[in-house]
Amino acid sequence: MNVLIIPEDCPNDQYILRPILARLFRSIGVPSAKIQVCQNPRLRGVDRALNSGEIRKIVDQYRGMTDLFILCVDRDGEANRKDRLAQLENEFTSIRTFVAVNAWQEIEAWVLAAMTDLPSNWTWSTVRCERDVKEVYFDPYVEQRGLSSTPGNGRKILGKEASRSINAIRGKCPDDFDCLAKRLSKVATG
Repeated sequence: MNVLIIPEDCPNDQYILRPILARLFRSIGVPSAKIQVCQNPRLRGVDRALNSGEIRKIVDQYRGMTDLFILCVDRDGEANRKDRLAQLENEFTSIRTFVAVNAWQEIEAWVLAAMTDLPSNWTWSTVRCERDVKEVYFDPYVEQRGLSSTPGNGRKILGKEASRSINAIRGKCPDDFDCLAKRLSKVATG
């Protein structure tokens, strides 16, 4: 199965999404999934990622090489974000298998869900509810770990590390990541 991840923020999100989704596919019984991240065009921002014309260009460009498209965006506190993603899915599912998901607030929360060394004064419910997870929690955590100058500002190292704890991410992120895992399992196993 050839999978193309379409992140809203490339290159940064690729460092999180590629290793986590590769491990997720292995955990749902699809170890041979070939995971690629859309590099051309590189979407930069949610407005482009939610634009039907932009997505159509990507789908048309990769149609013959891709079995499954996964659009991943941040929710950013937008209550109606899921509705827009459902519209995009309806628009593109007839072309190929197309799944659109938003992280509850930001994709960086999936990484934090896997970490066992978060500061003791952080509660998961507080982290999970924060609209600006990246700025309020992820960036300080990266700084604490001394990873600010690494690729993706810590995302490459932490994405790989988080991928080893898929069950923790699924357990702490039931409304987004676990839901995605269940959907992908259905798609992959027919």
